[in-house]
Amino acid sequence: MRIRTVLLASLGATSLAACAQKEVAPPPPPPLPAGSVVGSTAADRDGDGIVDGYYTSDGIYHPYAPPAPPPPPPGPMRSGERG
Repeated sequence: MRIRTVLLASLGATSLAACAQKEVAPPPPPPLPAGSVVGSTAADRDGDGIVDGYYTSDGIYHPYAPPAPPPPPPGPMRSGERG
């Protein structure tokens, strides 16, 4: 009787192990973009979706380029019947 119980338990464990999902290795990380520093964190300061610079591990921000100049002021307002 004891052999039957051990045999049934081992058969159940074997069948459950066959159904277990195998762990898939994650894909390798993408290559670093040009000009980036290993161990840094990308930063998008103005929120436009384009990386503007990076933060190093000591917390210092390094911009990729100087900030763009502000846009020109609007042209003069036209006044009159059609304008």
